[in-house]
Amino acid sequence: MYTALYRTQRPEVFDEILGQEHIVKILRNQIQTGSVSHAYLFCGTRGTGKTTTARILAKAVNCLEEGERPCGKCSHCQAIKDGNFMDVIEIDAASNNGVENIRELRESVKYPPAVGNKKVYIIDEVHMLSTGAFNALLKTLEEPPEHVMFILATTEPQKLPPTILSRCMRLDFRRVSQKVIAENMKAICRMRGVEVTEDAARLLANCADGSVRDGLSILDQVLAGGDKVVDRDKVLEYVGTTGEDFFIELTELVSLKKSAEALLLLNDVLLEGKDVKQIMKDWVSHYRGLLITKFVKDAGDMLNMSAENLKRLEEQSKQVSLEEIDFAVTRLSKTINEARWSTNPRVLLELAIVAIAAGSEREEVVYRRAETPKATVNVQELPAAKTFVTGPEKTKTEVEEIHISANNEALWHSIFEEAEDSAGSFNLIRSGTQLFEVGNDSFTVIANSSFTQRYVEQKKRQLEDLMQARMGKRMKLVCKLKEDAAITIEKKQSTEDLAKEAEKLLGINIEIE
Repeated sequence: MYTALYRTQRPEVFDEILGQEHIVKILRNQIQTGSVSHAYLFCGTRGTGKTTTARILAKAVNCLEEGERPCGKCSHCQAIKDGNFMDVIEIDAASNNGVENIRELRESVKYPPAVGNKKVYIIDEVHMLSTGAFNALLKTLEEPPEHVMFILATTEPQKLPPTILSRCMRLDFRRVSQKVIAENMKAICRMRGVEVTEDAARLLANCADGSVRDGLSILDQVLAGGDKVVDRDKVLEYVGTTGEDFFIELTELVSLKKSAEALLLLNDVLLEGKDVKQIMKDWVSHYRGLLITKFVKDAGDMLNMSAENLKRLEEQSKQVSLEEIDFAVTRLSKTINEARWSTNPRVLLELAIVAIAAGSEREEVVYRRAETPKATVNVQELPAAKTFVTGPEKTKTEVEEIHISANNEALWHSIFEEAEDSAGSFNLIRSGTQLFEVGNDSFTVIANSSFTQRYVEQKKRQLEDLMQARMGKRMKLVCKLKEDAAITIEKKQSTEDLAKEAEKLLGINIEIE
């Protein structure tokens, strides 16, 4: 039967542990000086070597050799490797998390080791223990017998009681660098007679995200294809990610506000079997690349990218503003979070594409008070397509500044900010409506379709609550269907034209900021 790479390539001695030199140094020194602790807490993200290091430490305290320990060759080291050493007990706290399980452990602690120097208890995912189980473990952990050692491993140390944390020597495992993972993968490929290109190794290491085990699982998947030469394109094919060409084209389309073309491009890629959630993550990485290339010269090593793709990224970064990058990354990050619980993440990505394409249309013109005679100005009398200012009648001498949004999108979107995390369903309203007008006692919303209009009516009370929280007073929602409304919503107008029209209408001097 085939054995997975993450099992066959598991380190057996300290020299083989990747990327945790700070921890290896501490443990080696303690073993050499005979000052090992009675209880350790190994913390860190998945796949960084916590359980592996725990087993190596268990070997070291039970190794029969006199020199460098563990040797990995003596009978005790081999028995621990094979999992049949009586004095090393591994417990999965996820499935043995009750008080009774810990009471059984406390009873077994009383007995001395059968064949080794120390009896070692490795408790994996220790944060899964119940409160009662932690309390039952506490006394034994504080004052264990001389022949007992505890090694607790967890990915979430913040869930452990302070009483447990204070009784352990804590060692934090770091994410392993891409360079170290890539070199390890190239060495494994050489052992198996497979040629892997530098770009492919770097991409594999990037997909591992600091986890050696994840990296080996991905490499296992790639090697299963039987290819003798593995390049970047093959990795993209096996892993389900897409190339830089796709993200450059997709970003260009949304930057040009071509939502339809962007959605069709996404559809083509998904028909090839690419993973939606992976596309979201990779698109965020692409926007990060645009951000980095705006400020960093020669960012090839930083972005793990070929010189050709880096040049294309630099060219695109000149065309995309920092505000667009900020809006896109924020929107995609929220979409990724929502997609974790969605049964149809594709719809969420499509909504994100439409939102990002529309996100850069927000513009503002600032009208300043001119030195003119006092006169009454009703901001609601401005042209409907350009009027999105709230409040009662104001005089020119009373108003220092009046902000008028070109399409009122900023105000409409802002009322969802607090509700978005808890009510993802408002995305449909956000993307399918426009805030047309805000009066003294009501606000008018234009729906793009009858379906969206019915949905707005269903959420009327919640939307009125959100507007009240934003504006400070209760207002009635009026929803009209776009084709039925006796208005024309102007999508875009230059700030200069808008300024001229407002100048004629208000009879004031205007400065554009």
